[in-house]
Amino acid sequence: MAIPPDPSSLYPDVAHQGSLGAALRFAAGGVLFAIPIASSESEPLTHAAVSCAVPHRLPLQIDGWRHERCWSIRGADAFDNMALIEGRTADLAAVAAVARAWHDGETLREISDAAPFVHLTGRFDLRDPDPARRMESEWQHLRLEATELSSSWSPAYRSLVEAAFAEPALRDLYPFTSHWVLRFSATTRPQLTPTGPCLTANSDGTYGVGKSIVAQDLGLCATAREAVALAVRNLPGVADPKTR
Repeated sequence: MAIPPDPSSLYPDVAHQGSLGAALRFAAGGVLFAIPIASSESEPLTHAAVSCAVPHRLPLQIDGWRHERCWSIRGADAFDNMALIEGRTADLAAVAAVARAWHDGETLREISDAAPFVHLTGRFDLRDPDPARRMESEWQHLRLEATELSSSWSPAYRSLVEAAFAEPALRDLYPFTSHWVLRFSATTRPQLTPTGPCLTANSDGTYGVGKSIVAQDLGLCATAREAVALAVRNLPGVADPKTR
């Protein structure tokens, strides 16, 4: 593994200012002057967090890459620490503009419209921890994420997510993934309560249903709808029609 260069060689302008926080203020031309910015004590040239004036958002995280000059941003909600916005750019002034907008509580759409490098994750910018809305939010995120994937198994995975969303018994649960295995919880984050089978979209176009993320012991199906129907039959409290 290649040893990363010294951050001061990748970010000489940041090193000149002494920290990423100070460099952000300089790049912003004064608009961040009164806004709290915390630079990392251990890695001050590559990590900083910009506070947010609204309580339902965490500070915006800004990180410098180690092997090339680029910054990543992540803005998350305060209930689950799930990303609402993400992005990467080599333009520190653009990062500073997003930091100001995030701090001021501008809408997610306003932030992304003003800075094209910002990616919306699809999650809702919720102002309270309502469980039903958080479930809706995570479903919207998973559906958007599935449309943006570009791997060979993306169409199968997308079909699986859409088929699960179309099933009311699963749509009323909180969805989450582990190694791209679709799972469900009776509660929202941070205290997940996994329930029911795990669903997998396989590279050969088939769909697996299993009791764990490493098994497809409940069945292998030809279509996403069949896999979802099998999962529903194996939800806790649902009687198998064969036993009726």
